[in-house]
Formats: sequence, structure tokens, C-alpha cells
Amino acid sequence: MKNLYLTPEEEQEAVKWAEDASWVEREDYNMDLEYLACVKDILDHKVFQSMDRYMQHGDTTCKAHCIKVSYLSYSICRKLGWEYKEAARAGLLHDFFLYDWHTHARETGERFHGFTHPRAALNNAVKHFDLTENEKDMILRHMWPLTPVPPKTKGGMVIIYADKLCGLVETTARIKRWILYGFGRKSAA
Repeated sequence: MKNLYLTPEEEQEAVKWAEDASWVEREDYNMDLEYLACVKDILDHKVFQSMDRYMQHGDTTCKAHCIKVSYLSYSICRKLGWEYKEAARAGLLHDFFLYDWHTHARETGERFHGFTHPRAALNNAVKHFDLTENEKDMILRHMWPLTPVPPKTKGGMVIIYADKLCGLVETTARIKRWILYGFGRKSAA
């Protein structure tokens, strides 16, 4: 049986990889033809492309965050022989809520984004893409344990891990840059 855990070296590499958005900006994932075979219809869709307009964590757009989560989930599931195609697709669509969550409550009065956005993402995803039942479950359950029901599949649990890792790294990278380069600097007046 394959090892179900990342080695410390693999985990350290995943953190470095999640912190560096340049590979997303360069679209290096286009070099992985097997990954593209799973997700090209989503990546090329104009509504998915519109996610570049919304910030997610730190300086990372929602589109870039979803690509990171998708590719990390795909890579882990592929290594372990799990449902990598479904994890790649659901990873791209897990935050397909299509609004700026930073201002959403103020603009609409709808609160509790952390609890409600998985349903919004799923509703949007089924409007634009054909999804398997597993993909739907992975999108809907990706915020567990914040939402009460865990995903039904191993790939769904991997998406939870990838989402939390990427979100944490994206947020702390911005804080780190702020401390190192912006915090405490005296203006040159």
C-alpha cells in the first residue's frame, strides 16, 4: 500500500510551491498535458477566467488560488492513485462563487461567507459545467469542518488539505512581505 502522507520534504516543497504564484502567472500547468486533459474546458471558460477580478487571500486572485488548489490536489491524488481527475476539476471550482467575499456582506447583507460559499460555488459550477456526483460533493464539502458534513471521497479530503495549505501560505506570504518590506519603514520625506 502506498504511503498516505507527504514526507516532510514533500510538504516543505508544497509550501514553497504554494507561496510562489509565478508558476500560475506563467501558466506552467499548461506543460502537464494529463492535467490539462482533466481541466481544459474549465480553464478556457470565460466565466472561470473572470475569477481573476476577485481577490482571494493576500495578493492572490480567486482564479490563481483555485488553480493552486486544483493542481496540488491533482498531484497528490495522482501520486496516491486516487480520483485525480475529479479532484483537479473540483479544485478549480471549489471557490467558484463569483463575487468579492471581502465586500459581499456589506453589499448584500448576506453574512457567513465561510459557511455559505460552497453552495454558491456549486450552484455556479453546475450552471456552466457537467460534473460528477463526486465533484459536486468535493465542492460542497470543501470547508469541512467549518461546514458539518465531510466529503465522501479521499480526493475531497485532499482538496480540504490543499485549500487550507494554499490559503494559509497565501495569507502569511502577504504578511511576511508587509513585515519585511513595508512595516516600520520611515517615509523618505
